Amino acid sequence: MAQNSSIEWTDHTFNPWWGCSKVSPACDNCYAELWAKRMGHQVWGSGAARRFFSAAHWNEPLAWNEDARVARKRKRVFCASMADVFERRAELNAERDRLWRLIEQTPWLDWLLLTKRPQNIANMVPWDEAWPQNVWLGTTVESQMFAEKRLPFLLENAAVVRFLSCEPLLGSLDLSAWFRRPGLNSIDWVIAGGESGPRSRPMHPDWAASLLRQCNEAHVPFHFKQWGHWAPTGNKSDGLSSRTVTLPHERPVRMIPLGKKAAGRLLEGATWNGLPRPTLVHA
Repeated sequence: MAQNSSIEWTDHTFNPWWGCSKVSPACDNCYAELWAKRMGHQVWGSGAARRFFSAAHWNEPLAWNEDARVARKRKRVFCASMADVFERRAELNAERDRLWRLIEQTPWLDWLLLTKRPQNIANMVPWDEAWPQNVWLGTTVESQMFAEKRLPFLLENAAVVRFLSCEPLLGSLDLSAWFRRPGLNSIDWVIAGGESGPRSRPMHPDWAASLLRQCNEAHVPFHFKQWGHWAPTGNKSDGLSSRTVTLPHERPVRMIPLGKKAAGRLLEGATWNGLPRPTLVHA
């Protein structure tokens, strides 16, 4: 689907299908829905059909895997940017099974499965406790409420890496009690970022800085993906008028609607590109 992805934390993206339904506030301004509509595909919502792909599309990761094997360098594959692998729909079952087989056939690719439906994971994967060593399992936690709701389901799974996507970050997060929770697996990686697009909601700088501190204290790799549409005035300014952003229970802060590219991804004066430990390389 997308070799050499523009997403900062992956090398490729692969979608087993297109389409999804919204399940939480993080979905409100879904870029994938807007992109699908721009391409002429009505695939969003519970009543819409999903878009499926040909064998040529499914063969692309096999070629990526061979390239990685020859180069002796693992590659990361984000699955899926235009769907949720764990959406519960009967017509997706065959495609999901096809995906599990593809993952097992591509041991030089680390598959990043990101979902907003972690409650479905255990009943949909075929691996139980014997997960493939190339599966990184993640869930979106845009606020504390959804962290408390989704993390128990994510962390019960024995994938080699479990990660969080705190993007779009819509509120303050305290993950300290979850990094090493008795009876659950660990959080191995945290990605954070603000929302992009003209309708985006600002991410308060304190939220991102707090996550950075929490990860540093827990020795968990941290990746700051972007400020998004809004950037704090101390980060960058190009003459646009800044605005005072007032969010509930937070100090007022001056921010500028710069757009994703101009806003950049510096946090606390540095770029944060943390990654979890590498998977063992296969022979």
